[in-house]
Amino acid sequence: MKLIESLVPADFRSSITGPLRRYFTSTFVSCTGQGLTLSLFVVYLHNVRGFSTDFATLLLSAAALVGIASSPIWGTLTDRIGPIRVIMIAVFADAASLILWAHAHSETQAGIAALLLALFGGAGWGPSSTLLSRMVAPEHRQRAFGFNFMLVNLGIGFGGLVSASIVNLHDPNSFVMLYTFNAGVTFAGGLIVLTLHQFGGPIKELRDDPDRRDEGWRVVLRDRRLRRYVLAAIVLMIGGYGSQEAGFSLFVVNNLKLPVHVIGIIFFFNTTTIVCSQLWVLNRIEGKSRTKVMATVAVFWLVFWVILDVALALPTILAVISLCFAMIVFALGETMLSPVGPALVNEIAPEHLRGRYNAAAGLAWGVSGTLAPAITALYFNDHLGSWWPLGTGVTALVGGGLMLSLRRHLSASEDGRVAKTTTPSTVTPT
Repeated sequence: MKLIESLVPADFRSSITGPLRRYFTSTFVSCTGQGLTLSLFVVYLHNVRGFSTDFATLLLSAAALVGIASSPIWGTLTDRIGPIRVIMIAVFADAASLILWAHAHSETQAGIAALLLALFGGAGWGPSSTLLSRMVAPEHRQRAFGFNFMLVNLGIGFGGLVSASIVNLHDPNSFVMLYTFNAGVTFAGGLIVLTLHQFGGPIKELRDDPDRRDEGWRVVLRDRRLRRYVLAAIVLMIGGYGSQEAGFSLFVVNNLKLPVHVIGIIFFFNTTTIVCSQLWVLNRIEGKSRTKVMATVAVFWLVFWVILDVALALPTILAVISLCFAMIVFALGETMLSPVGPALVNEIAPEHLRGRYNAAAGLAWGVSGTLAPAITALYFNDHLGSWWPLGTGVTALVGGGLMLSLRRHLSASEDGRVAKTTTPSTVTPT
């Protein structure tokens, strides 16, 4: 009990009422569904359905572009009709698309299902962030986003364990069952979110004020704080998440000559570190400059890439140990970035444009996830794979520098450098 009290302050514990508990439960349930099928996209298309790897990777890229293109639409709808309705549209469409994906036997069926999943998948992050920001007082947002990120990883990890006990490359029906199960879990998570409808409608001030009702993306894009944040986040995540997802496994197998099964062991350290350290990290960064924290993330990620490069000169056992340690370092960076980034965006966002601000911030994930594979391919195609980790680490540092340059454009409150007094929510439930 004393440990919990030290990790989760009493004022934040008192704010976790029934609605917020249901929100966090929905996060865990939904992310369990994601964990069931995470990283199986290409394997399913190529190894199970027999499509070419060219078709699978091209479809993956096309899906990423659809996700980027749809993000502004979902941001606008979130402000117009409220996050709950957008989330529920996405939940129903995702569940139906997963069923279609599970039974895709032709390239046309697979293409339609994948693009639908990408289209409605873009409706998840922004509206959910908007809903969470409405449910907690401003001084608790950073901690709430961090706690939510911990549950994301816990759910993905749990889903991965369930998936490992079901999936079988030699049994296509196991994949059908897995994706169908994912559809059911997705629907269950949506039903929990539906109980939060009082927080998720269009806000009253937008309906009643014609001037605010007419404001849109032009106003959002004029905010230089948001523009600088999105640019910095894109560069930082190319030097982090994007490149790690695009080339880490390739580097481990082809450059370090390690067996493929060690990748799962290495990523176990990532998820475990996030779940075990997130609450402790939240206490360490509370009241600290958010831009400085994100610059520190860049340093952590640079260390990750340097260790990856050093592993080239190590014997097999030491290389595996060093990569596990590197993944712990990377995960610590994640636990710092996950709370402060969304908290900063929602701090500068006007309530009636919050959906658009979160959608704009979410573009950093899609753009970095699209650019990073192309940049990674340039390294490996030009036989510069051994230089890829250091080049990516430098990219992360540049992103950290851009985050620091944002600091002078923020107030102390927006940068998280001052304690706030507890204030009630400004949103009028509808």
